[in-house]
Amino acid sequence: MTYWLFKSEPDEYSIDDLAAEPNKTGRWDGIRNYQARNLIRDDIGVGDQILFYHSSCKVPAVVGTATVTQTAYPDPAQYDGESRYFDPKATQEKPRWYCVDIQFLHKFKLPVPLKHIKQDAILADMVLVNQGRLSVQPVTEREWEHITVLGNADT
Repeated sequence: MTYWLFKSEPDEYSIDDLAAEPNKTGRWDGIRNYQARNLIRDDIGVGDQILFYHSSCKVPAVVGTATVTQTAYPDPAQYDGESRYFDPKATQEKPRWYCVDIQFLHKFKLPVPLKHIKQDAILADMVLVNQGRLSVQPVTEREWEHITVLGNADT
């Protein structure tokens, strides 16, 4: 099993949106960064665990967890001329962009804010701290465990 952090703007797609999907399962699509695309296409597998991160909001934070239920497949939005994720260079024979399906697991009792993550010695080497703009990023097992403890702590 591998651990990941997936970033989404909560007004675009939030942890609550994922939880409200049929079977609590949704498509993680719209990735238009080659490094993130390569991780999705080449490295992410069924059963991998995800920290769900709300970005570009008042308090950016890890807010819960999900799991991968379907490995990479071509993102259908790249072929849809009406989609903001349309890519005229993508073809059925040579897709450029990929997505995965994920399923909601848990919403944290407390969000784990980026500010706290940056100040926590255990999390100092996270990709989130050092390469924050990447929307899909690996997480170590130790980082995963520490953040899930923080998010589920009793206040």
